[in-house]
Amino acid sequence: MAAVTAAMVKELREMTGAGMMDCKKALAATDGDMDAAVDFLREKGLAGAQKKAGRIAAEGIVDVCVSDDAKKAVVLEVNAETDFVAKNEKFRTYVAEVAAQALKTSANDVEAFLNEKWELDPSLTVAEKLSSMISIIGENMSIRRFEKVEENDGCVVSYIHGGGKIGVLVDVITDVVNDDIKEMAKNVAMQVAALHPKYTSDKEVDAEYLAKEREILLAQIQNDPKEASKPEKVIMGMIEGRIKKELKEICLLDQAYVKAADGKQSVAAYIDEVAKANNAKISIKRFVRFETGEGLEKKSENFAEEVAKQMSGN
Repeated sequence: MAAVTAAMVKELREMTGAGMMDCKKALAATDGDMDAAVDFLREKGLAGAQKKAGRIAAEGIVDVCVSDDAKKAVVLEVNAETDFVAKNEKFRTYVAEVAAQALKTSANDVEAFLNEKWELDPSLTVAEKLSSMISIIGENMSIRRFEKVEENDGCVVSYIHGGGKIGVLVDVITDVVNDDIKEMAKNVAMQVAALHPKYTSDKEVDAEYLAKEREILLAQIQNDPKEASKPEKVIMGMIEGRIKKELKEICLLDQAYVKAADGKQSVAAYIDEVAKANNAKISIKRFVRFETGEGLEKKSENFAEEVAKQMSGN
């Protein structure tokens, strides 16, 4: 077996743009045959992938996968560079395949998930399949995050908004699972997508957060001569009133239900109404909301500059 030298690895990297470890593995597998190593990398979909790794991938889609019995579900985000690719059927099919595998995985994070065997082709890892798709599609891509929800005492219901811009899972504890309950959960998931609550209920709100909000509200009142002159008891009442109003905006169950006929019914009241109609006990345990690209830096595109670069060969 031929010895794989650093110079050989460097040469193969320059020829293909593949990663150092991938090049080393390819050379070892082909007994140092450079041409065969190139073919090896191309077959694995690794040639060319590394060159795209520096590009910002902040577009993409969020997808979900729910088990047949609705007891388990996963929501995940896979990113690409452009919205155009995010709408590509090949990309969307791949993301659905990733979601299906993520539903079954025992991995607790993306790094461990990437090291798993790709279920549809065990000769590859999940990471190698991703590299293959990068080469096929021609853009940098990443499996950014996923979260699983399991509920044995009820069901998990999903909702996708805007073709994958937002994905929501709602964990419902209930002693009755029927179409009415699932429709209710779907409506709640739509509420989460539209109004972006931070918490399920006010019981989840961190005491430090509330203390800080009270501190800020007190400072606002003290800086307003008209309000600052009011009695302390009145000021404290004003602060608590404003806190209560804010909690109605950030806590799912306290929010006004978006489909309420009177525009006033809370989400909690809507759930109670459905529970009563179905003679069921229902509570929302939690929700998970992913929005594509949230927290990521997006590339600022200048189409004219991009065309000029391509014409000049840069």
